[in-house]
Amino acid sequence: MADYRTHEYDVLVIGAGGAGLRAAIEASAQGVSVGIVCKSLLGKAHTVMAEGGIAAAMANVDERDGWRVHFSDTMRGGQYLNNSHMAQIHAKEAPERVRELEGWGALFDRTQEGRILQRNFGGHRYPRLAHVGDRTGLEMIRTLQDHGIHQGVQVHMECTVVRLLKEGDRVIGAFGYEREKGRFLLFKAKAVVLATGGIGRAYKITSNSWEYTGDGHTLAYDAGAELIDMEFVQFHPTGMVWPPSVRGILVTEGVRGEGGILYNSENKRFMFDDIPDLYKDQTADNEDEGWRYTQGDRDARRPPELLTRDHVARCIVREIKEGRGSEHGGVYLDIAWIKERLPNAEEHIKKKLPSMYHQFKELAGIEITKEPMEVGPTTHYVMGGIRVDAETQMSNVPGLFAAGECGAGLHGANRLGGNSLSDLLVFGKRAGEHAARFAKDAKASAVNEAEVENIAIECLAPLENSEEPNGEGPFQIQYELQDLMQDLVGIVRTKKEIEEALERIQELKKRSKTVSVPGNREYNGGWHTALDLHNLLTVSEAIARAALAREESRGAHFREDFPAKSDDEAKTNVVLNKESDGDMALVRQPVVELTSEMSEIIKEMK
Repeated sequence: MADYRTHEYDVLVIGAGGAGLRAAIEASAQGVSVGIVCKSLLGKAHTVMAEGGIAAAMANVDERDGWRVHFSDTMRGGQYLNNSHMAQIHAKEAPERVRELEGWGALFDRTQEGRILQRNFGGHRYPRLAHVGDRTGLEMIRTLQDHGIHQGVQVHMECTVVRLLKEGDRVIGAFGYEREKGRFLLFKAKAVVLATGGIGRAYKITSNSWEYTGDGHTLAYDAGAELIDMEFVQFHPTGMVWPPSVRGILVTEGVRGEGGILYNSENKRFMFDDIPDLYKDQTADNEDEGWRYTQGDRDARRPPELLTRDHVARCIVREIKEGRGSEHGGVYLDIAWIKERLPNAEEHIKKKLPSMYHQFKELAGIEITKEPMEVGPTTHYVMGGIRVDAETQMSNVPGLFAAGECGAGLHGANRLGGNSLSDLLVFGKRAGEHAARFAKDAKASAVNEAEVENIAIECLAPLENSEEPNGEGPFQIQYELQDLMQDLVGIVRTKKEIEEALERIQELKKRSKTVSVPGNREYNGGWHTALDLHNLLTVSEAIARAALAREESRGAHFREDFPAKSDDEAKTNVVLNKESDGDMALVRQPVVELTSEMSEIIKEMK
């Protein structure tokens, strides 16, 4: 076997966003050696792009809030497909995790009394999101990094993991490469935590950056872990649509939380036309009441712009399809209108939404304090991921843990805004804690040298294929996959289109085996893209197979041929796993049952 550069840790964390850093901090605090591998530079995690806030029932703005309300809101938002035990843990522990972050140096916006300020967000009954203007994710990463560097954690930046290594059923390490020099790396570990984020780059229009190619999902799946709820892909209702160079970049829900309204080309607030029965008791039916809600009126109901993301996204798509869209194929989002009601509106907008103000001014030439933005849905988040134990975050593969977006169960059919950041903290902490415990009890294992050598040969195949006269480049396959997923497995789905997508994915999988990349291993973006194709194709197939199986519309999954909810479908989660012959198998498993206490809470919250 070649002499690969080798690193050995008790716990290896793959991913350096909020979940990965929190897991590493907790594992290190348990007294074990910890290494972090991140695909990009430390500090450039996708968590930075989470702008609105951290959902935690701290009751700093409205004392009626509490973990029971947060739990109920999360279950209702997830259409009751959530792992209810995870939802309960999350709601109970989120406030403590936020206060802990504050203790480590996070500088939150404040109430007049000096407590952490909380804002309104879609699907949350009370103001619940602790925030730092619209740069909350950035502050979270800064704080976790500053705290984490004192824990003795070793960081490997700009490295990509391509395969997990096993001995029997247990994970014992990982194999990857340095993106700069192309040199292979071997990581030995007694436990591995996956915190790699999402799958957004499987779609053409996405808020996700280039790293989001489903790496953790695929690493776990190839190692024998189960994937769950992959049909539920969240399309954030508001991404930029113009100019083309910024299409898909996120426009935070915080704009609507601060009073921003949506309207169509006919100057109509179309969200008032379609309020789901599930939310009619909480949603305003007129402009005045909605405005009072965003200004903290406890007796007012939320504006319809703050309904759940799946519903708002579908309403926007409807307006565009029926010819009432904006000039460039979106709708209008207007925060400037609050000048009619707020004397210091311009200063208020700049203070509360500084990132959005500069983003539109610099990238689109729009002054959001004076004119509306054009927005449309953008692929944002996947609720589905690695099936984990609610208490420990360990998958069905011993020694393999997952947290954050690549772990699944908390959000069910649809994630509420802000729950992602508290998810990272709550379950990142738990994953690190239990990975460290597992590592302390585990014995060191020997790596299979022949297996490692075969992985290396597979990785180098695209470069070896450069001598072939008819070799195909990886970018073409990636572009075709993104187009077909956007068109056939997007916001609105049908059986015929999903089946066509699956056929085309199988063809792309065959073509990906023979991709050709010129050049050598150093600084070779084409080679990196070629190695990412396996991940993108795997998660795309998983999304399509799960979407085909779920014959109903629920949360972020909308079937035009099955537009209603089904009582039978509501009882099961779709679970995927890799068979011995390499095929993707699909089974249905019962949804985690509510305890009597949980049922009483939901009944109490109506």
